[in-house]
Parts: sequence; C-alpha cells; structure tokens
Amino acid sequence: MDRFEAMRLFTRIVELESFTKAAADLDLPRATVTHSIKQLEARLGVRLLQRTTRHVSATLDGKAYYARCVRLMADLEEAETAFDANASSPKGLLRVDFHGTLAMHFLMPHLPQFLQRYPGIELEIGMGDRTVDLVREGIDCVLRVGHPPESSLVARKVASLTQVTCASPAYLQQHGLPRTPDELESMGHQAVNFFSASSGKRWPFDFMVDGELRSLMLPGRVSVNSAEAYHRCCADGLGLIQAPRYHIAQFLETGLLCEVLAEFRPPPMPVSVIYPHHRQLSRRVRVLVDWVADLMGRESS
Repeated sequence: MDRFEAMRLFTRIVELESFTKAAADLDLPRATVTHSIKQLEARLGVRLLQRTTRHVSATLDGKAYYARCVRLMADLEEAETAFDANASSPKGLLRVDFHGTLAMHFLMPHLPQFLQRYPGIELEIGMGDRTVDLVREGIDCVLRVGHPPESSLVARKVASLTQVTCASPAYLQQHGLPRTPDELESMGHQAVNFFSASSGKRWPFDFMVDGELRSLMLPGRVSVNSAEAYHRCCADGLGLIQAPRYHIAQFLETGLLCEVLAEFRPPPMPVSVIYPHHRQLSRRVRVLVDWVADLMGRESS
C-alpha cells in the first residue's frame, strides 16, 4: 500500500473509530488494514492509534498526523483537478443527506439537469432530518433547516424561508380572527402542535412584535411530528399552525388555508449546506453546493 492510500486508510480509522468499519468502508481485508497501520507507525516512528477491545482512538501524535493527512489529501485532490483536462467535469461519488421536504420541493425536480451537466458524478442521496455525523459516516454534505450548531463544520447559508401562521376558514369562523399574538390566548385559540421526533418537545409559535421575538406555547388537542399530518390537521379545522410558506403555498392559493397575523410573521428560517472543512476544496462538493445554493436562492425568494 502506497503512502497516500495508507494516509487515507488511517483517516478513515480515526473517523470511524474502528479497524473493522474502515476495512469495510474501503473494501479492504481486515488483515491488510492492521498490517498497513503497523507499517505506517513503524515508518513514522510513533504510535498513531490507541487500541482497546472496544474502541480505537488517535493518540496525540495521531491527532496531529490526522490533521496533516486531511489537508494533504484535500490539496492533492484540488491539484489533480486543476491540471485535469476534464476539470470542468468532476468525477466520483458524492454522498449527501438532504432535508426530505426541501429536497423534494426545490432540488429533486432539477436533478436530471444536474446529472446531465456533470455526467461523471454519481450521487448517493439520503433524506431525513436525523442528526448526521458527516465525518464518521463519510457523508460529503447535508442540507438542513434552522441555525446550524456551533461546530468545526463549514455551514453555507443558501436560503431564507418565509414562515407564516395560518388556519382553515372553518376554524376562523368558529374561533374568530386574531389581530395580535396576545389575542391568541385571550380568545382561546387552539393549535395543531408539532413535536420533535428526537426530543419529544413541542415547537413554540414565534412572532415578531415591535422588533422583538416573542414565543408562545398554545394549547391543542392534537400534536404531530409529520409535516403532511400537520398541514392536514390544520386544513381540517383542528387549529393554527406555523410553517414555511412554500410548504402550504398551494393551500393558501386555493383558499383551503388562510394566513393570519401576517404583520407579526416570525423571522425567516435559514437553510444551510453543511460539510466538513476537509471537503471544501473538493470540486465535486463545490459544484453540488453551488447548484443547491443557486436553486434555493432563486426558488425560495
């Protein structure tokens, strides 16, 4: 195994914290992985990995070497791309994870054009809202809604989604039209509440009042964790909801739902593409991120 392949193997062991998982990820025999790391450590004259029966972690020297390996591999990929006669057409597998509803609305309808433009790229697309460990799972980038958590990852904001509060005409006829957020409580309004599938916590209703954010928890007889069920319950008159406008644009246009408290809309919801630092130089990742940013910027405005 040459030095570059040994570095690539070492980085995957660190990221996956396992010889066995790295071997499977790179389609190598377990014995080859063990032997290659022993050779690498002997050549460098330091111990890179701390092994136990259950866990593999990098030593202090291993962490320093890992950081250098990541930079070197990114630089090598960028250098090869720069001098490749086919540099305008990047090649290789991209593993991505998209927020499902966003992807189906904004991206998937345009996917054939992307693949036609970049015939050398192969995509493996996961969809969902689960927390993804990009480094350990070997995922190149994710598309997520909300403010990204503080981390060592790169987050590029690609859109801001308008949010609206709405209800069905039948619900408003029965409960009355609120003029201010305060009237939601004083008039006894009900909500279809949305709860997090991971934490079980209900999301509050947010409003901008005199330039300040105000959050309210409204009572309701139904709580869901599915966007489709959320919209359906609202259309059936079970309560107010608050959602990105693109989700329910068709309902609003047909009159199935009505926006309320439009002058108190919550702040726009940010959408970001998130990827590891060591992937920011990859041309494959760059063209995908630029494509997502262009589509989201045009179609969410």
